[in-house]
Order: sequence, then C-alpha cells, then structure tokens
Amino acid sequence: MTKYFECETPALKQAKELAGDYGLENHGLVQPGKVYWNLPTPALYEEAIFRGEGAMTEGGPLIVNTGKWTARAATDKYLVKEPENQDKIWWGKSNQPLSAEKFDILLNRMQAYLQGRDLFVRDCYVGADPKYRMPIRVITETAWQSLFARNMFIPIANREEYKQHVPQFTLIAAPSFKADPGIDGTRSETVIVINFAKRLALIAGSSYAGEIKKSFFTILNYLLPLKGVMSMHCSANVGDEGDAALFFGLSGTGKTSLSADPKRKLIGDDEHGWSDDGVFNFEGGCYAKVIRLSEQYEPKIYCCTSRFGTILENVVFDPVTRKIDLDDDKLTENTRASYPLEFIDNALSEKMTRTQPKNVVFLTCDASGVLPPIARLDKNQAMYHFISGYTSKIAGTEMGLGVEPQITFSACFGAPFMVHHPFYYAKLLSTMLEKHGARCWLVNTGWVGGKFGVGKRISIHYTRAMLNAALEGKLDNVQYRQDKLFGFQVPMSCPGIPDDVFKPESAWSDNKEYWDKYDALAARFSENFKLYAQDCPPEVAAAGPKRL
Repeated sequence: MTKYFECETPALKQAKELAGDYGLENHGLVQPGKVYWNLPTPALYEEAIFRGEGAMTEGGPLIVNTGKWTARAATDKYLVKEPENQDKIWWGKSNQPLSAEKFDILLNRMQAYLQGRDLFVRDCYVGADPKYRMPIRVITETAWQSLFARNMFIPIANREEYKQHVPQFTLIAAPSFKADPGIDGTRSETVIVINFAKRLALIAGSSYAGEIKKSFFTILNYLLPLKGVMSMHCSANVGDEGDAALFFGLSGTGKTSLSADPKRKLIGDDEHGWSDDGVFNFEGGCYAKVIRLSEQYEPKIYCCTSRFGTILENVVFDPVTRKIDLDDDKLTENTRASYPLEFIDNALSEKMTRTQPKNVVFLTCDASGVLPPIARLDKNQAMYHFISGYTSKIAGTEMGLGVEPQITFSACFGAPFMVHHPFYYAKLLSTMLEKHGARCWLVNTGWVGGKFGVGKRISIHYTRAMLNAALEGKLDNVQYRQDKLFGFQVPMSCPGIPDDVFKPESAWSDNKEYWDKYDALAARFSENFKLYAQDCPPEVAAAGPKRL
C-alpha cells in the first residue's frame, strides 16, 4: 500500500466535512496522514479507484481482491481476558484468550504504524432497535473497507448527528500491519482481537472484510444476552400478516437466499436480536455468497451484482469488457457481494418488526445425504438441535477448507461467533420459544440420493416451496410420520412437491447403505452432545437420536 500521495486525492477537499468532534486522538491515533471522514459512496469509489484498491465493473459494482485471505482467519481470533469477563466467556478454540498486556503491546505498535498513513473513518450504528442500538466507529486503511462498513452497518441520519457521534465500540482495521507472534503473543502475522474492557477491536494482516462484520457480531453476542436479548446467527423476514420467521444456519446453508423471498419482507440476512419487543437486524446491509449465483432462482441477489454501490469481493472479471463471471472460482469459492439492505426491493426500511416470530427454522446442509428435507421439532428437540448445530462447512467460508464439505457441529449454528457457553443461548432461545409460541423446523438444504459426490444438492425450488408451506400453515394438517432415528415429525406430503421427496431413503440406490449412513450420523450427534449433556436438563439430552 502506498503511504504517501504527492498529488491531491479526489475527496481531499471534502475529507473533514462530516468529521465528528470525538477525534482520533481518543483512540491513540496521533499524527496520521490525511483523514477522510464519513465519505459518501461516490467519493469512496473515487478514492478506492484512485488508490488502486479496485475497479468498477459493468453495471457499477466496485470489485476488489482481498489477497491472501479470502475467508475468515478462524484460528487467529482472540478475546482479551479480563477479571470482568473471565468467568463469562466460553474459552476455547473459537474464543482464544489474549492477555491485556499483549493487547496493549499490539495496540501501541499498530498506533505507531499508522502515523503518517491515510485513514478512513466511518461512524454508524449496530442494532436497528433504538432501545438496543450501539454507536460504533470503523477506522480503516482503505477506502473500499470504509464503503463496506457504510454498506453493512446502520447509517447516521444527518450532519449534526455525525458531529455529535461518540462510539461505544471502535474497530481499527489495518490489513498491511503484520503482528509479530514473538512480541504480540499471536499465532501468526494475522490477528483479530476484541477488548471488551477498552471497547476496542483490532484487525491486522487480513483484508477480508468479513472480519469487520463478524467482529461486531461477536461483540453483540457477548453484550446483548447479558441484557436478556437473544443474539442470533440467522436471517429473518416477515409476512403481510406480521408473521415473522427466523432462519438459523452457518454460511452456505441458505440463510441469505431463502430469506430473500419475494412474498415476504426481508428484515435482514445474517445477524439479529430477539427481544420481548420483537426482532431487529444488527446490520444495515447484506453480505451474500455469490459463487455460481443463479439469476433464475435468486433474482434479487443476482440483481445486486450489477448495481452501483455493491462491493464484489474476489469475483473474477474481464478487465477489458468489465463483465464479471460468477461461475469462476479460481480466486476462491467464497466470492461475496456487500450491498445495502435497500437494494432488496422488498426489504423493511425499519430493519425490525414489533411482531414476534411464529416460525423458527434451523437450516442444515447435510453432506451425508440422509436427513429428510423438512421436519417439525418439539421444544426439547429444538433445544437439542440448536445446541448441536449440525451442518457441513462449505468450501471457502474458512481458509483451509477443501472442495468437499466437512461435516461439523457448530453450537447455536454459529459457534465461532458465540462468546458465552452454548447453553446460555439455548436457555434464552427456549424462553423465547415458549413465551411466544413459535414452531420450530429442521430444514435440510444439503444432499439427497447419496452423500456429496454421489447424490445431488436438493433443489432450492423445493426448499422454498416447503418453507413457504410451513410458514403459511399449509403443513399444519398434512399427515406426518415419526422419524425412526431422530423422533421428529416428517410431513408425508406438501403442495407442489412429489411425495417421494419426503422419503430420502427412496432416492438411494442401496437401501442398506442409506440406513448405515443415517445410523452413523446419529452416532456422531450422540458423541458430540456429550460435550453439553451435563449442563442440559435430562429431557433435552433425551431428545437426541436413538441408534438402530
């Protein structure tokens, strides 16, 4: 990255027009280069292109390449261990501790590194509900990451609000700064670290913008449950009758695609809070995976890939024609589009609803190809599957994953971002389900007719039809069967779907192989749940599968 520009950059004259009174010296950032405050989208485009950070493609998106890191650096994430939080955090591989002393060393080195360097400041909010909204600040080295923050978080309304903005949490992203494991106590040159005591997060050594988004999700996952608010890795939408629905799932399970339903209003695609007042989005934008995106099945998201204001990460394009190729995965399987929620024409401008969810959906991508496409869960089964968080990690969502999906259990359908113990969130979810009478469904968006490489992934057309039927009450009066292993209720029919879809064993060429594989999956569920059984009521532990 170029440290100095000898000529005037496009937005230099407007750099301080929207500056806040709460200056960068409050973050220990002294003697920076030029500081660009809260630039609008066109100005950020000009700065990014002028600085060689990206290029404009056909239709208007800004396309960028994040270099070495094209997904989350899951093993380089840390939380600072303090007396206040040491007994509240679920320490482990997802929440690695870093000492306060090492954090201070890292911070001081980063502050020194940023002297003389141009910086971009974005003041905004996380949390659409004013009751739980938190003012934040994102400080970046690059213009395009400032645009990412503008897209993804909730904007400030006017000039006076910018001036008076005082962040309650600040994130500094310096991709060109490298941590030193010997000095900073990190695993590598890359580090993502959150300090709750200082209300400060640092990102070094990675340009992948998803680290900015997920850092604030992690922050809220710690703070909101302490206030009795359920923080969730889920998408959410609402019907015309106020019937909200939640869709839990890891990246690649269909949260973004399935919540962008033309028949329903989109609240958000990834991160939400659920309080006694309703459901609210944490964010102001969407961060959709776009590899092999289908214009036929996902037209709303597809449309966003050719709009001014969208950021395309690691999407391949022709530098002559400026046409993009969404099918090309030579840079990564984890190609992404960041765009404001308003780009989805049926999105709720309020990003929240005061109605309570009637349906909660657990999305699982079953790479073994044995789970039914949809099943209804009772309360204890819901708790069991929420704590288990079974799915398959899809290639590209984390560095180091191969092409073949990896079967995994991710507690709360988002273990990498959960700060408290999983049962802490499970108890909150149980309370909300019971209080508001929501139904719970398990939906398989993975493979049918065999495991990955043998069968095929279930049609998104079928999944949408089954979900719509569930949300509209059309599955209330159909006949159900009890699953032989898991005990949940599987519908035997659904309007517009062939009946044999609900008998997954019928799609396998070898019936015995199907049941052997299903029994093996049940065994893995049981083994995984041993990690949590001692903290759960016996009736929840008993809601797991029974072996053949």
